[in-house]
Amino acid sequence: MKNKIIGTILLFLALAGCFNLVSNVKPKEKKQLKKESYKNNVYFDRGSTKQSLGDYEGAMEDYNKAIKLDPNFDIAYYNRGLVKINLGDLSGGIEDFNKTINLNPNFKWGYKDRGIIKARLGDYNGAMKDFNKLIELDPNDAMGYFFRGATKLDLRDYNGAIEDFNKTIKLDLNYIEAYNYRGSIKFELGDYNGAVEDFNKAIELDPNYIEAYTNRGSTYNMLRNVDKAIKDFDKAIALNSNYAMAYFSRGVTKMNLRDYNGAIEDFNKAIELDPNYIDVYNYRAKAKRELGDYDGAIEDFNEAIKRGGL
Repeated sequence: MKNKIIGTILLFLALAGCFNLVSNVKPKEKKQLKKESYKNNVYFDRGSTKQSLGDYEGAMEDYNKAIKLDPNFDIAYYNRGLVKINLGDLSGGIEDFNKTINLNPNFKWGYKDRGIIKARLGDYNGAMKDFNKLIELDPNDAMGYFFRGATKLDLRDYNGAIEDFNKTIKLDLNYIEAYNYRGSIKFELGDYNGAVEDFNKAIELDPNYIEAYTNRGSTYNMLRNVDKAIKDFDKAIALNSNYAMAYFSRGVTKMNLRDYNGAIEDFNKAIELDPNYIDVYNYRAKAKRELGDYDGAIEDFNEAIKRGGL
């Protein structure tokens, strides 16, 4: 169970807010962009509106026309890259971010979003370069340190990641995700009390932060405070009844209480929500074995091996 927190946060791109559905360029930063094109290109304006409404195909058509009218329209390439990402074309998104950066080497958002996609594709060293550049361009923006810290976490550089999350929090005391990520690393390093403090802060800032409740529950489980652990998992499930990890984590805690039937119920629900959640099959097999259901246990072990490609 100890690696489950880290396993979820390594996919930091999946977290809400880590990728922008629409352009996040602030008004004052538009000074960096081609002003005439930005003001006069009606296709760009209509594409931005469609993008805000989630009409990505329509936005793509308009950005294509805007770029045809002005092949050096840097922000049009950037926005089209965002659209491509939302349509699942990650490589195409990177190509457009490359074009944006070539046209405007000081445009920090291009480095930020290109770094995120590189990390998603497993190019962590490439992502690190982009986040380093983002920090170089704006050393007082907490965002750059946060994403670099998340990438260091992918690289298992836990101390380096903590340093970046510390810097993130120093620059922005309300950066919720930084507390959650830092707490997760403390959990991995065995600093359970420190982890609880960070998860507490994340929940204080956002009482509906589901991942923080689940992570804190897992930490309480390691501290043998199972009552608090169950309470946190219950809260996570109340906030999102389709969150498979909360059911799995609660099931693990129930196993520690020797409530094997209750654990199996939670594991069943986790598998119903996420049939490819390999660890759940392994734990459910162990619970079945404790109840004397050896055939059922073998079946689940086989399924874990099958789905894990072992």
